[in-house]
Amino acid sequence: MNEASVEPMKMTPNTLRWMDVSLPEPAENLQLDEQLLAEGVGVLRVWESGRECVVMGQGGRADREAKLDACEAEGVPVLRRCSGGGTVVLGPGCLNYALVLPLDWEPRWRDVAFSMQWVTQRVCEALGVPYVMPAGQSDLALHNKKVSGSAQRRTRHAFLHHGTLLYDFDVRRVAQLLQMPARRPPYRAARGHAEFLTNLPVPVLELKARLAAAWC
Repeated sequence: MNEASVEPMKMTPNTLRWMDVSLPEPAENLQLDEQLLAEGVGVLRVWESGRECVVMGQGGRADREAKLDACEAEGVPVLRRCSGGGTVVLGPGCLNYALVLPLDWEPRWRDVAFSMQWVTQRVCEALGVPYVMPAGQSDLALHNKKVSGSAQRRTRHAFLHHGTLLYDFDVRRVAQLLQMPARRPPYRAARGHAEFLTNLPVPVLELKARLAAAWC
């Protein structure tokens, strides 16, 4: 058995609070995720941005990762989230989830590699979509095309796992707003954004139902 698939002993099916809350502005949604991490209480929040935005990881550089002229011309905000990872485009058709787990529930979650693998594997199982499997260090892929990415942020008491689930997203927009990343997982090879990304064959309400059933 893969160690990351072992269920933490202290976690029960009804431990996590469920939140389906999408705020009007992308920046407000990112701020709410950060607030939930600061509170440190077990919660799974899902949300969707009603407008496109470019979101960098904590260490991202806009001039290297976004096409700033295109973003400015189209009124697409360039924002920064509190978690790590690469730069992404969010918008309609991309379901975001923010999972906050207290570290005292499971000591192994203090290991970033373990917690990343554990969460992505559990999300994969929750989706229940054939041929969707973990890829790279933090992605889920369908037929070797990325459908989900994730990143984490920690405090002394809890960690936040940010994730995306593409279900009806215009993947062509990513190449129009982002440059090719300097660091790419091996399974991506040299594929451009539109060739690398795809959507899950699951409607958004069903995605939410499957996540809620698995975690909450």
